[in-house]
Amino acid sequence: MSDDEHRFTGMYDECRQRVWAYVVSRAGRQVADEVVSETFAIAWRRLEDVPEPALPWLLGVARNVLRDNVRAEVRREAVAAELRAWAEGDVAEHVTERMGVLRALAAVPEDDREILILVAWHGLSPKEGARVVGCSSAAFRVRLHRARKRLKQAMEATDAGPRREPLPHVRSLNEEWS
Repeated sequence: MSDDEHRFTGMYDECRQRVWAYVVSRAGRQVADEVVSETFAIAWRRLEDVPEPALPWLLGVARNVLRDNVRAEVRREAVAAELRAWAEGDVAEHVTERMGVLRALAAVPEDDREILILVAWHGLSPKEGARVVGCSSAAFRVRLHRARKRLKQAMEATDAGPRREPLPHVRSLNEEWS
């Protein structure tokens, strides 16, 4: 057995139970084995970086692995929610609605489109949007109001089919723009 293998084995034997107990206290038994395995895999790959005593470093790694797992779960849930939203009703209707909004957005002037995108898609407040485009908050609010009116007109002009209930995210944009 090499020195690295000997050091790692000793560290594993000494710290595994305590790292596992830490993970269980934070996330429960269901994920503990996976997180502990990942923690020690990282420790093996970065063995030269592991200080003595190793336990605080290992607990920090386990904490980061847990945090990454939570982030991944949030992303999975967001994707699942988006898929559920698309699965509700006829997908063709959703695509048609989205295409209508995109067509209307393309029909408005570039300056209007930029302001609408800053607020609706990037979630900026009028004050933040004003900083981006280089104007006062009051001027931005006026521009935003006018851009919303032009977008609404463009949506009405491009709406070829019968009126139907828009997608939830389109509905919120329409409500926000009225």
